[in-house]
Amino acid sequence: MTTTPAAPMDDLPAADFYRYETLLSDEERKILLDARAFLRKEIKPLVNEYWGKAEFPFEYIEKFRGSGLAALAYEGYGEHKPACSHLLGGMLATELGRVDASTATFFGVHNGLGFYSIYYGGSQEQRDRFLPAMATMEKIGAFALTEPLGGSDVSGGMRTTARRDGDTWVLNGAKKWIGNATFADYVVVFARDVEDNKVKAFVVEKGTPGFRPEKIEGKIALRIVQNAEITLTDVRVPEANRLQNIKGFRDVAEVLRQTRSGVAWQALGVMIGAYELALDYAKERVAFGRPIAKFQMVQDLLVKSLGNITASWGMLIQLARLQDQGIFRDEHSALAKEYVAARMREVVAWCRELFGGNGILLDYDVARFFSDAEALYSYEGTHQMQTLIVGKSITGHSAFVG
Repeated sequence: MTTTPAAPMDDLPAADFYRYETLLSDEERKILLDARAFLRKEIKPLVNEYWGKAEFPFEYIEKFRGSGLAALAYEGYGEHKPACSHLLGGMLATELGRVDASTATFFGVHNGLGFYSIYYGGSQEQRDRFLPAMATMEKIGAFALTEPLGGSDVSGGMRTTARRDGDTWVLNGAKKWIGNATFADYVVVFARDVEDNKVKAFVVEKGTPGFRPEKIEGKIALRIVQNAEITLTDVRVPEANRLQNIKGFRDVAEVLRQTRSGVAWQALGVMIGAYELALDYAKERVAFGRPIAKFQMVQDLLVKSLGNITASWGMLIQLARLQDQGIFRDEHSALAKEYVAARMREVVAWCRELFGGNGILLDYDVARFFSDAEALYSYEGTHQMQTLIVGKSITGHSAFVG
């Protein structure tokens, strides 16, 4: 991705009240500014049309290919080497959420869940075979863990099975809510081995017989994301496509630990996007002969929103430091996702409220942020599951059922 000169440090987003972006190096901020300009120019104009139609704009893929944003966090694969810091990676995820949560989710599924599953779980041969094309987005990835009858409890109740048959594996079962799955080239499917009862992971390539993804219709959130319910009927996958370092659900949890923090950064972006819309609207909307920004209750909504944003940003910056230092644990990402997603839910409601009746119109954008927040609040572990992870850490007692 080409870079532009860094903007003056007083040229910061309105939501960056504590000047957090100044923590980036000059080189990192150039990357962030380029991403911001790219998303505003190339992606934002498409969002409402496709969100309204619940369709995926496939021109996204070509645009992202030219942006250089994919695989920046992965040593040896991204356009900028070495891998970017977790702080920059988080702020890039925030920029995506700030423009559109659906786009952030599409990119996060490919660049986070799909890519990291192979990066962490694959052998060197598998990484060399699959990841270069994913890094350039010539191939798109997906991640298939959740099942129709198993969400938070899928670790102990996975019904999709894998049976070894010579040099191949035979997969049977179903998955649900799988983002990108209707068009992905590589879908990482998790299944329970009938022989040893351990969870294993397989890269199922597009067009494999017996692999049938069907788009889930009628969503009120993340409408651009093409979530699918997948049916697997005697799907034969070569042993060469079984991710060699995924040996049980602990390895699946490691993938989620890493990517969950990215969802928290996306949630911050959703807050910022809604807040910026509300702030601009308050300055422009006139009622009783003056801008509504002059009303005390409007200022109260804006200040509460900014407080949530500022507190969440500070938490995530320290989380990124823990990741860069290699002392980052499950409970750290769980608390971030639990806290930031809850604050996001408050902010988008306050910002939608500020718009009054206009707040339910897609033309004003805030309705999209309001709706999409519900999906971010639930995926990659519900609020309650994050609470249980953190609760076990701080008390020493597990409150999980089963």
